[in-house]
Amino acid sequence: MKYSFILGLLILLGACNSTQKSTNKSTKDSMSAKDYANTITAEDLSTHLYAFASDKMEGRMTGSSGQKMAAEYLKNFYVEHGIQAPINKGAYFQDIPASYFSRMNDPKGSENVVAFIPGSEKPDEVIVLSAHYDHVGMENGEVYNGADDDGSGTVSMLEIAEAFQQAVKDGKGPKRSLLFLHVTGEEIGLYGSRYYTENPLFPLENTVCNLNTDMIGRIDPNKADNPNYIYLIGSDKLSQELHDVSEAVAKEYSDLELDYTFNDENDPNRFYYRSDHYNFAKNNIPVIFYFNGVHEDYHKPTDTPDKIEYELMSKRAQLIFHTAWEVANREGRIASDKE
Repeated sequence: MKYSFILGLLILLGACNSTQKSTNKSTKDSMSAKDYANTITAEDLSTHLYAFASDKMEGRMTGSSGQKMAAEYLKNFYVEHGIQAPINKGAYFQDIPASYFSRMNDPKGSENVVAFIPGSEKPDEVIVLSAHYDHVGMENGEVYNGADDDGSGTVSMLEIAEAFQQAVKDGKGPKRSLLFLHVTGEEIGLYGSRYYTENPLFPLENTVCNLNTDMIGRIDPNKADNPNYIYLIGSDKLSQELHDVSEAVAKEYSDLELDYTFNDENDPNRFYYRSDHYNFAKNNIPVIFYFNGVHEDYHKPTDTPDKIEYELMSKRAQLIFHTAWEVANREGRIASDKE
């Protein structure tokens, strides 16, 4: 009797364990792109940005100690989440010599920060997601925190990378490879992205597109009455196909308005030429630049984390994730179909 009871208990425990494993597997199998996108939350973005755009980072001027701290923050995130360096193990920095920064009075060496998720089926085809992590430093003892410019794009990329890495862990990693490129020296002349395109870690002919995120945490005063938007720049300039995919993704997964005001060839602001995507576009690589527009705190010490619209920022980051997911997993490679 006693032995029968023990045997029955063991069988019951085994069945429970089997059911638990089956449930866990079923949960992973049912995860969709939307589920992974929803892991990008306002709370997580806020936690990162309050650290990344803190006074401790001293405004992240290229070559400064604050910029070095910011680079370490990014590297440590990727290490912690098991997201690998692109070429050599542990090599998350693409070093740029001081001599490259010709516009600086006292140039110092800097580095792009890079992380990589290899594609499961077409690893040689690479989608580059970029954001600049530098800002303009300090002036008269005041820290220019650069929370929106471009702390918002920087920490959004971290959350996007984490969402993709979770998909990898669940056996649903992207078919094409993803390079997360945090560039330095944007504020002084797009140096980091230019250095990357002149010294690419992967051949430019294998680069499918560049999705560049520069300021997505605030609201343009001109959009105060309709804040549920994101400006898109460049999506149709080199690839109608990329533009169409972007539109379809937004229609299916987001309620954000895609505003093309600054995509106009006659835009006097010339934003298309003023962020890091342009160095990819110069090489005939399709691009999308995600942007919230300028505001009263642009390039001022008042661009601080407390003024960020985190819920809106998470929706914008989720849209970028969905676009990257579609480009990475669709059957055919996005084509550069315009001259």
